[in-house]
Amino acid sequence: MPAAPDLLLSVEDLGVGFATEQGEVRAVDGVSFQLRRGRVLALVGESGCGKSLTSLALLRLIQPPGRIVSGRITLHSRRAGRIDITGLREDEDRLYAVRGGHVSMIFQEPMTALSPVHRVGDQIVEAIRLHRTTTRTEARHQAVDLLRKVGVSAPERRFSQYAHELSGGLRQRVVIALALASNPELLIADEPTTALDVTTQAQILGLIKGLQRDLGCAVLLITHDLGVVAQMADDVAVMYLGRIVEQGSVRDLLKRPSHPYTQGLLRSLPSLNPSGSLVPIAGAVPALTAIPPGCAFHPRCPHAQPGRCDAGGAPALRPFGPGRVVACWRAEEIAAAATPA
Repeated sequence: MPAAPDLLLSVEDLGVGFATEQGEVRAVDGVSFQLRRGRVLALVGESGCGKSLTSLALLRLIQPPGRIVSGRITLHSRRAGRIDITGLREDEDRLYAVRGGHVSMIFQEPMTALSPVHRVGDQIVEAIRLHRTTTRTEARHQAVDLLRKVGVSAPERRFSQYAHELSGGLRQRVVIALALASNPELLIADEPTTALDVTTQAQILGLIKGLQRDLGCAVLLITHDLGVVAQMADDVAVMYLGRIVEQGSVRDLLKRPSHPYTQGLLRSLPSLNPSGSLVPIAGAVPALTAIPPGCAFHPRCPHAQPGRCDAGGAPALRPFGPGRVVACWRAEEIAAAATPA
């Protein structure tokens, strides 16, 4: 069956495992989602839920002892056609064309994404010449234009500076310019504002949203902050212990969260909690080597039912209203109990 014309990325049953002394541990287990052109999809969850590993897997950047153990990642590129990313060899030219070409990534810590011994402008020029046919002089002009486009003041002067000479906000803008050097179809933003102050965070998020709108690319946003999701995303997938537990449009999901974990995330954020108070989720995320049976969230869930939620395998995602899926056996009962009579 041909893919929908606006489909850019499809991820099916993705699994990422790590070899340990206790055996293989699944850090990402059966993740599936689709991303459409011009849309922003947020992967959200607590630290350690597998969202960053999922994004690294999309570019085949998982390092040993980790590896992709199952699933398929398919990019439906308008420039290069259908690309089965999971089927590419590590030394294949098409994989290098995907990395930093069709798909670019903005990392959460710009100092680790930029070379400390090369001028920031030269790094952008190198990325441009790697993915475009152009002279060094033309690439320099394009690099300066990119710095200007991402809001870097005095771009001609900043071109010749090194990463340590720039503020955190300017470094992140340079990283965004570097990611845009190949005119990517998909931009992955992995916690792009973690190391920045609140004012700069707002500027960077506004910049990414504006660039996405102007360039027409899709964005996969990795974050733990539902406030950022409400501001930036069109669709959201909530992850817990390597699995997606709820997915839908941002407006619908934030207004009517169905999974107890999503409800807990919303209650723990005062700006999105109607009562204005902060109610933390009970307990802590268990280790990947000690994932509970049944629904992995049940030890922390106020709605857990003994004998039902703590037994057997994990609940699968299933439809829950138009455009929504949820992995909770009691979702209908919880929703009914929350609806006023």
